[in-house]
Amino acid sequence: MSDKVNVYINSKRYQAIKGEPLLNVARRNRVDIPALCYEESLKPYGACRLCLVDVKEGAKKGLTTSCTLACSEGLSVVTDTDEIKKHRKVLFELYLSQAPSSEKIKDMAARYGVFATRFELKHQENDKLNSKCVLCGLCVRTCNEIMAAGVINFIGRGHNTKINTPYFESSDVCLGCRACLEVCPTKAITIEDRSNIRIMASWSNTEVELKKCAVCGKYYAPERLDEKVDSLFYYKDKDEKLKDMCPECRKKYAAKKHTLIVKGEAEKYAK
Repeated sequence: MSDKVNVYINSKRYQAIKGEPLLNVARRNRVDIPALCYEESLKPYGACRLCLVDVKEGAKKGLTTSCTLACSEGLSVVTDTDEIKKHRKVLFELYLSQAPSSEKIKDMAARYGVFATRFELKHQENDKLNSKCVLCGLCVRTCNEIMAAGVINFIGRGHNTKINTPYFESSDVCLGCRACLEVCPTKAITIEDRSNIRIMASWSNTEVELKKCAVCGKYYAPERLDEKVDSLFYYKDKDEKLKDMCPECRKKYAAKKHTLIVKGEAEKYAK
């Protein structure tokens, strides 16, 4: 049985993988559906509500989030009805009030004709997320579900909800991996490397020590992260010399070693 199915977005037919989120199909085919809380490596949960579509055939009819809508044969949706546009405009107003300093939110809202908000702006003193966080939860889920570190989480309720470390204290388990920063859709997270220390400014100024390359002397990765990766990807007969090298030096070492092996002179590198 084929895993390929035909789906219809705004009456145009597209091929999809059975069960995949409709939002994936839209993005592959450059169909504009806004979204903030979706990341392919995480299970979709439709928190931001921006990716609403109107289902016409193939699933329960009505408005639903396209990130949680599984593709099936004959699924048909519309992405830009008047009702959907109305919902999105209200949502963008809410996000403009929630993250008034976010250029990403301003740009997205402008594309839908929203340039101001009727809601009270949420500016906070000493906000470590720079008045850019929309509480999409991607950083929290990535830290917990992918990195299994559990450094950050939601704190408080309602209008006072924030994301940070427990009790806003520096974390001694943070890996310094920057995964939270990479998935943040609004660039709210601040991380800075200073010499041999990575400072997770947004996460209560947590400090993570960086590892120094044994060859070039460059600080290149957090010690805790390097140890975790090494433990997860241990392989038999691995070259221990690679352990304390930065990526650039590893490439040079591997290239030179390969050349010597080809020449039959691999013993030179064992010294």
